[in-house]
Amino acid sequence: MTTDAKILSALRTNPDGVSGAELAEQLKISRAAIWSRIEELRRAGFDISASPHFGYRIVGEPDALLADDLLVRLGKTKVIGRDIHVFKQTTSTNDVIEKLARDGVKEGVVIFAESQTRGRGRLGRKWISPARKGLWFSILLRPDLHPQETTQLTVASATALRRAIQSETGLKPEIKWPNDILIGGKKVAGILTELSAELDKVRYVILGIGIDVNLDADELPAELKKIATSLKIESGGTISRAELATVILRALDEDYSRICAGEFAAVADEWEENCATIGKNVTVQIGDRKIRGRAESLDDDGALLLRTEHGHLERITGGDVTLEK
Repeated sequence: MTTDAKILSALRTNPDGVSGAELAEQLKISRAAIWSRIEELRRAGFDISASPHFGYRIVGEPDALLADDLLVRLGKTKVIGRDIHVFKQTTSTNDVIEKLARDGVKEGVVIFAESQTRGRGRLGRKWISPARKGLWFSILLRPDLHPQETTQLTVASATALRRAIQSETGLKPEIKWPNDILIGGKKVAGILTELSAELDKVRYVILGIGIDVNLDADELPAELKKIATSLKIESGGTISRAELATVILRALDEDYSRICAGEFAAVADEWEENCATIGKNVTVQIGDRKIRGRAESLDDDGALLLRTEHGHLERITGGDVTLEK
């Protein structure tokens, strides 16, 4: 943990104030060094008051994602969030994680970007990632799974994401198979899972997540207004992105642990309870092929089981799903 992270931790632990002398004693550095780091935190956007009676206190926070702050908020996790980095801008957070994965970095590292120049969704689609308006991040995982089982990770991620958004905002999100989070039938978040694997073993999985958090209605591109929304639009208020990110990472860590422990069935049950796809008539576009039918359930690996219009039960592992009216 960096010195700044330790100072933030102490300030959050003591909301009524902590003196420079106490901080210097805790961190084993001089009071002048404490003052210097406090000034650096102020430049980063923290409003930190100082008084002879109360010491240092956080009285205001920046609308920004800071790695030290996220690590302090998150605390100890099993895997996800053991290391966090924040970029002001990058092409795509998945690209950054891919390089780290090839370099042999341990699983659990999280990369956030305040904006992306080439953010992407499933099927090569562009993902709009305006600065400081959402959460755009990717996670490196190295699960002990067979390649065909990695759909479990998309299911678990959607379940965790839905639960965290509901917990933090009070909204009632639904899951659309395989990777979308909907509110009122409109997309508010998406998941992109990319993997590198051998025939029978996963080398690594990149879990990319994009969430429209504080976009206003007039900031959505015209072509997306009918199908997309944001948490701010739906809740009517500005959401703390740092706090939401923390809640989401905890939920993802919890559900990743469940998958690694072989508890996918329990995750799948929660998924089905909150899924807008199960029980609906859908059309699945897979390349040039269209399949119509009724979505019945998930199989043991997280694939969608579709009862086709001809009565056959088909296993769907990918494609573009449209809910029929």
